[in-house]
Amino acid sequence: MQLIINGKTRNFEVANFSVANLVTTLALEGKRLAIECNGEIVPRSQFADTQLADGDKLEIVGAVGGG
Repeated sequence: MQLIINGKTRNFEVANFSVANLVTTLALEGKRLAIECNGEIVPRSQFADTQLADGDKLEIVGAVGGG
């Protein structure tokens, strides 16, 4: 499966792949994230239920704290 993440093409060797699987694969679990898939925000509560398809375009943004 080929996904475009933050403007870069990435290949994954999976057939059924959810946003939650992607977060785990990219080692982003536990981080405060906003994920957009094909122009639509994916609520965190829907990560496990949102299936990705070949060619999907994702933007992943992490919250940064500090002062």
